[in-house]
Amino acid sequence: MYPADLVKPMREDLTSIGFEELHSVEDVEAAMKKEGTTLVVVNSVCGCAAANARPGARISLQNAKKPDNLVTVFAGVDKEATDKARSLMVPFPPSSPSMALFKDGELVHMLERHHIEGRPAEMIAENLIGAYNEFC
Repeated sequence: MYPADLVKPMREDLTSIGFEELHSVEDVEAAMKKEGTTLVVVNSVCGCAAANARPGARISLQNAKKPDNLVTVFAGVDKEATDKARSLMVPFPPSSPSMALFKDGELVHMLERHHIEGRPAEMIAENLIGAYNEFC
């Protein structure tokens, strides 16, 4: 578990742009019952989350089409919520950061860590925008 002071600004990178934090299994279950599209970001303290994933998510939301719901879990902090969210992303192995787009609770698009690490935020945003344009 990471110290709250360390992860606070990392959480705020997403909550400040409209993401809802999910802290429990119940939070994840409730979020996934919502109709429409839901973007789930598995947040992380790693450098690729800061340099690529969170900025990519932010840039992607400038698109005309975007998910109805924006949620996030924090790996290494909210263990149960993260485990539950990851269980919905099977057959993809757990990775953080990662991003998954769901439509009416069904996984329709996945970005694993290896799709994020070493790629610029703009490329991640383009990938997400393609998914938004198809599914949102």
